[in-house]
Amino acid sequence: MSTLSVRQVRFRYLTLYGLRWLPSGLLMTVMILLMQERGLSLSQIGLVATAQGLVVLALELPTGGFADALGRRPVLLVAWVVALASLALMAVADSFWMFFLVWALQGVYRALDSGPLESWYVDATLAADPDAEYERGLGWAGTVIGVAIGAGALLGGGLVALGPFGPVSALTGPVLVAAALQAVSIVALLTLMREQRPTSGPATLRASVAQAPRMVGQAVGLLRRNRVLLALVSVELFWGFGMVTFESLLPIRLSEVVGGADRAAALLGPAGSAAWLANAAGAALTPILLRRLGAAPAAALMRVLQGGTVVGMGLLAGPVGVLIAYLACYTVHGASNPLHMGLLHRQVDGPYRTSVLSLNSMMAQPAGALGAVALTALADATSVRVAMLVGAVVLAVAAPLYLPAWRANRAAARSGAAQPLVGPVPATGPDGSPAGPGPAAVPVSAPSADPRPVRSGGRIRGDRPNPGPRPWAAPSPGGPWYAARRR
Repeated sequence: MSTLSVRQVRFRYLTLYGLRWLPSGLLMTVMILLMQERGLSLSQIGLVATAQGLVVLALELPTGGFADALGRRPVLLVAWVVALASLALMAVADSFWMFFLVWALQGVYRALDSGPLESWYVDATLAADPDAEYERGLGWAGTVIGVAIGAGALLGGGLVALGPFGPVSALTGPVLVAAALQAVSIVALLTLMREQRPTSGPATLRASVAQAPRMVGQAVGLLRRNRVLLALVSVELFWGFGMVTFESLLPIRLSEVVGGADRAAALLGPAGSAAWLANAAGAALTPILLRRLGAAPAAALMRVLQGGTVVGMGLLAGPVGVLIAYLACYTVHGASNPLHMGLLHRQVDGPYRTSVLSLNSMMAQPAGALGAVALTALADATSVRVAMLVGAVVLAVAAPLYLPAWRANRAAARSGAAQPLVGPVPATGPDGSPAGPGPAAVPVSAPSADPRPVRSGGRIRGDRPNPGPRPWAAPSPGGPWYAARRR
């Protein structure tokens, strides 16, 4: 790693990052509609979508040890090969169980892919120059992901509009192109990423996997002792459930108002690109919202506004009205992410920040799986419109969960004291004595204003942008394919 300059490391990181997200943009326009074309009902689509969430939920924390023990490059290689296998299977899948396997493979891919590339970039940059400001590259990554997914969405929509291509249906074309681009990404990874491997791989891997249950227990202990943190993490339950409306049900709703799946997919290409721009615009509004309203009130307002935009998607007639509501939804989505993460970061400090971010990310997985099953079944039994209205209500009712954070901020402002930051209490035996070696509790300290990601075990956690002007983490518009929720 030390043979590369800071500029070279940044260029390679941004290149790999763009290639990693380009296939996702292609699939954004066709994922749900393709499964419908292959004969799956909305209820079946909801069930197969749960496979990814459940696999990520099971593997999100333990897979951190894989990158530590085996190195980031081999873990990313395995992840991207699994992604290629899932795309190849998707191109030919024609049954419920084949699509279930596609989504399960995507869950493995998401869990393995979460963090190693960013960790490699930070460590390689510091190896080249210990005083380098790696935040610049992480900030540019936010622009790269928008361009990559936007370009992929435009390309996917164009392929659908030009299709079919002989025996290949219009909705299958983008999947094949995404698979080809995934293969290019693998070659680029092998060519561009250089890494010094850890020396004690098997032993470190066994230790990391063995410590995963204790890591989860410590994070849960934080929630028991900090009701502000508990309320913030609980927001993810409502968010994960309600996001199904604009990730999975929007393509179906649009196909209803335009009169066909192919026409809807063609519109979703440019609409998906515009959604990413709207997401970026919403994130740019965060400083204004913080100055005018404060973090907690602004975050609560965004929950209500996002529910309102989903109501618009469900009730407005015609494609123009639905798409305007769709873009408004992602504008609010972009503003919500940094507000929520800023509040979350104020509650923890030290080495336990990573555990809490991972737990926050994981909370949306079972909620998203439940939402996918419940809302698609409701759409089958009633209508897509009714299901979207129910999801909108769920999104909006999360707003009061920001009240504890608002009260804590006001109390801290009145007293002039910093909010207490907490860490897990060391494990004890039945007699109250220490049960064994483990990390010490984090002392009460001032909130960290550093917006940089905290590395723990060689991994960067968290899927939402951190507070501040550098929203380098990727938001997840465009469908469950992106929701590692993994925010």
